[in-house]
Amino acid sequence: MEVVDIAVDFEDYFPSMVESMGAEGFIMELCNGFRLLMDVERGLITFESLKRNSVVLGLNDLRDDEIVGMLSEGDLDGDGALNQVEFCILMFRLSPGLMYNNASKQWVDEYI
Repeated sequence: MEVVDIAVDFEDYFPSMVESMGAEGFIMELCNGFRLLMDVERGLITFESLKRNSVVLGLNDLRDDEIVGMLSEGDLDGDGALNQVEFCILMFRLSPGLMYNNASKQWVDEYI
């Protein structure tokens, strides 16, 4: 099997969102994103809810193993789904601009 390197351009908008919305507004926006993706009955982002709502993210062709990988990346309690805190922590961890900013770490500790 041939391994192909693919360069992906990534622009981290989270720091500018924090700057314009403030910490509380940014956390509220993350919570809105969680609600958009969650299974309403369980109050969690599950495999099924992420698969169903991936279209909203523009990810129409996600494979099942990719969805499982996304969930397992943030699943801290091992239940196979993401609760709101796990989702917010994952979003923070995926933002290099927030991860390496001491001020960001302080406000996340305050809100999460």
